[in-house]
Amino acid sequence: MDIILIVSVALVCIVVGILVDRFFLKRFSAQIEQTAKEKARLIEKEAQLKAESVLKAEQLKAAESINKLKTEHLAEQENKRQALDAAEKRIKSYEGKLKQKETALKQKETSLAKSQEQIKKETADSLKVKADAERKFDLATQKLENAEQLLAQQIEQLERISGLKAAEARKQLTDALTEEAKTQASAKIRELLEEAQLTATKQAKKIVLTTIQRTATEHAIENCVSVFHLESDEVKGKIIGREGRNIRALEAATGVEIIVDDTPEAITISGFDPVRREIARLSLERLVADGRIHPARIEEIVHKVRKQIEEQILELGERTIVELGIHGLHIELIKMVGKMRFRSSYGQNLLQHSREVAKLCAAMASELGLNTKLAKRAGLLHDIGKVYTEDPDKPHAIVGMELAIKYNEHPEVCNAIGAHHDEIEMTSIISPIVQACDAISGSRPGARRETMESYIQRLKDLENLVLSHQGVNKCFAMQAGRELRVMVDSEYVTDEKADALSFQIAQQIERDMQYPGQIKVTVIREKRAVSFAK
Repeated sequence: MDIILIVSVALVCIVVGILVDRFFLKRFSAQIEQTAKEKARLIEKEAQLKAESVLKAEQLKAAESINKLKTEHLAEQENKRQALDAAEKRIKSYEGKLKQKETALKQKETSLAKSQEQIKKETADSLKVKADAERKFDLATQKLENAEQLLAQQIEQLERISGLKAAEARKQLTDALTEEAKTQASAKIRELLEEAQLTATKQAKKIVLTTIQRTATEHAIENCVSVFHLESDEVKGKIIGREGRNIRALEAATGVEIIVDDTPEAITISGFDPVRREIARLSLERLVADGRIHPARIEEIVHKVRKQIEEQILELGERTIVELGIHGLHIELIKMVGKMRFRSSYGQNLLQHSREVAKLCAAMASELGLNTKLAKRAGLLHDIGKVYTEDPDKPHAIVGMELAIKYNEHPEVCNAIGAHHDEIEMTSIISPIVQACDAISGSRPGARRETMESYIQRLKDLENLVLSHQGVNKCFAMQAGRELRVMVDSEYVTDEKADALSFQIAQQIERDMQYPGQIKVTVIREKRAVSFAK
């Protein structure tokens, strides 16, 4: 019974559990279904919202595209309208020009018709004038024939009266005039000789003074030697130093030769580079003033002085180009312009010479209507190759041209620099101007000095050139080679040949000789008559 009861209770519990489970399962399913429906409604609502937002975005994009297309269409229409307006203006302008040309053509036709009428009138007048001229010519011809007949009659009468023919009378008159001319020429020659004798002493003194100024000694001293003056000879020992270490350090630092000899209160600085000599001179001046002279101090002072000289060179170059009004010059070329101050050519300062050539070039270019700035630039830089010491084997004109090309100077300036000594062909009109101005600056009196040997050789060459001509007896180079006096044989050289000989000598000198300035050629023909009274 107990078992049956337990089983019954268990079955009842199972049934009740099943019923309760179904109840709760049904209720839970309903809740799940309700929740699913809510989620479905939310998803649907979100989908509708997204669809609406996508639709609005597409509508906005479509509106923007429509507006963009509309704007582009309007812009295109506006461009077409402007193009049409421009074409219409051009057409109106062409029409105006055609009307002007038509008016001008009508005016030309009118003037042409007037010109034709004028030509016809002038032709008729000229025919009339021609007829009058022919008539007058006939009358003049007739009068000339009558005059010739009268002249022949008069000559015949004169021959009959004088008893001489016309040719004989003409010869007698010519002989008389020739004798008178010879007499006057002899008097003039005597006058010239007396004047030459009176002025001979003065001319000799001039020649001596000119020759003294051209001595090679002064030229070498000026270009190669500087003298440093001392307050006393006691300083020489400090400059030399123990076993000569100070003077060796100074020579090594400056690159010049220091000569300490018996010259009282003076030391000689020798060297071909003027910049190095100036550095050595200033360094010695500072060392002597300071009193501390030893190798380390010497190197320090030389370094400072070299830097100071470089600054002065740059400042001098900049001041020069500012004074001349030259702009855009490369810094290296400016330094070389400043270095010109320390160089000389035949005794003439190179910077002063270049400044003078620049001003002459500018004046000449202005007179010819050329570019004065380029001419002035070429004149200043024409000798720039003389201060460039790294390529001494080439002519300074070629070196200067290469430097100008390297630093992007104007092609006309480069050609003028390279051609001013005929090293290359001249391709610019500025080149002969620079060459002429260089010769003017170098050949003016007192500008340059040449060595005694070259000076004497030039005079000998001039005299030998003249003596090579036939009929020349003697030749004298006067006034430092600026005048040649040529004595010729009067029996071989006539007066007419003397003029031709003077011209030939001058042309040969121009062709074969190199000389400053100009040379006057004077041919003197003299006939001496000598007789003895016994």
